[in-house]
Amino acid sequence: MSRRPITIMGIFAIDLAFPVKRLPTWGETVPGSGFALGPGGKGSNQAVAAARLGGEVHFLTKVGADMFGEIARRTYIEAGVGTSFMSETKEYATGAAAIILDEKTGENAIIVTPGAANALTFAEIDQARNQIASSACFMTQLELSMRLVQYGLQVARSLNVPTILNPAPACECTDAFLSLCDFITPNEIEAEALTGFSVASLDQAERAADALMQRGVGNVVLTLGSRGAFVKNAQIAQHIPAFEAGPVVETTGAGDAFNGGLAVALSEGMNIVEATRFGCAVAGISVTRRGTAPSMPMRTEVDELMSKV
Repeated sequence: MSRRPITIMGIFAIDLAFPVKRLPTWGETVPGSGFALGPGGKGSNQAVAAARLGGEVHFLTKVGADMFGEIARRTYIEAGVGTSFMSETKEYATGAAAIILDEKTGENAIIVTPGAANALTFAEIDQARNQIASSACFMTQLELSMRLVQYGLQVARSLNVPTILNPAPACECTDAFLSLCDFITPNEIEAEALTGFSVASLDQAERAADALMQRGVGNVVLTLGSRGAFVKNAQIAQHIPAFEAGPVVETTGAGDAFNGGLAVALSEGMNIVEATRFGCAVAGISVTRRGTAPSMPMRTEVDELMSKV
């Protein structure tokens, strides 16, 4: 199968997950039913997902000279993620995320700090220019500081490499910033934050997609959780149903699974509808497992699921 490399820029963070019956209020302590520690960070999860799907992935990031940074390195060795552009700093600790999980539904609330990744420099991004230039796409997220994300997108654009922005966590973005995005992959909450429109129906999803395109985005792939995804560009407006791979255990990382799958599919020459369908299948498997990076499926599992539908 012919494919080109994928360059992903983002953060590595250690995930600290706590299943609970309900969220505590300020000043309150509630008992948890467990605790888990594992590799995370949106960019890192996306890189692992793409590598497990057979993609040639190069991850651009920075970690601390600490135990969590070592976990990052082991994670990438096991997944087959390229780390030539992963640097290290002794000045800052590796990032971390606190994940609160609803015991019954698997839904989550997350607090994340990027730590060492925010010490990434423009010069270090420039060192990856040749790798970015040879890539099928350049993907990033908003866990890094906006100035780093914007610079990375500008570098990719200057090299005529398609850009993918996963606008998570949600924050304000200027039209000039959004115009750097060939593809944008918000979920319902992020789409509403960017457009001011609720995304409770497919009609509303299309309205939000139109608003993003009017602000300069080329292709909108709006993820809708259990409803799948909605794709919109100048030629297409299409709903892609979700895949059911089994009971939902945890939704943390589902968006990262989708984005990793989307990037791999695009690197293999699939069109946007095919790539979105592939991403939905990857996400459909990931939610049947606990954890973020550990929940990412292998390519054979995704192909098998898609062959059944």
